[in-house]
Amino acid sequence: MNIQPFLERSSARHSHLCPRQVLGVRIGLLASQVFNFPAGENPKKRILTFVESDGCFSDGVEVATGCTLGHRTLRLQDYGKIAAVFVDTNTGDSIRIAPRLDVREQGLTCCPAENRHYFAQLQAYQALPDEELLTMQQVKLSIHIREIISRPGIRVNCAVCGEKIINEREVTRNGQSLCQTCAGEGYYLPGAQSIHNYITFQPLSLDAK
Repeated sequence: MNIQPFLERSSARHSHLCPRQVLGVRIGLLASQVFNFPAGENPKKRILTFVESDGCFSDGVEVATGCTLGHRTLRLQDYGKIAAVFVDTNTGDSIRIAPRLDVREQGLTCCPAENRHYFAQLQAYQALPDEELLTMQQVKLSIHIREIISRPGIRVNCAVCGEKIINEREVTRNGQSLCQTCAGEGYYLPGAQSIHNYITFQPLSLDAK
């Protein structure tokens, strides 16, 4: 398979091409072969992808699979790993693809004339066969696929803040539907005051205590 069009689409987002983008593209393309869907496309949102780190790696996976946040077919589980899990939503079959543990060494061996590690990896990751570059294993999701995808059109209002909650992401406490923030499970803590004058609002300093 010609991987260059996918590398070009990924690198256009960053104005350069890096080894992690290449790994993302290679991982996504291998998944398209395993699950037999067109590279760069995701017909009928059949494939759900979990990337285990953000940044340029996830862009490579996205362009190679056609899975996106906007289509709700790309999810981030930020484990800080260059790896991705692909799920066939029709069958529930799941695989996890990651670079081989010796992939950096492979890059140097593959390109002995290039003494700069970064560029050796950049070249090698494009040239190495899948079996020398990547590992693949069957996995099973710890949450049922129906809970992850949820049902369309379901919405409730949080009993505390009143904001609308979609995709069945509410938390039920004492018979009430709460958003995850009001339930104490959010990723931020609300400030003491609401901001009404946006023009005079001064963002907090990074050094603020």
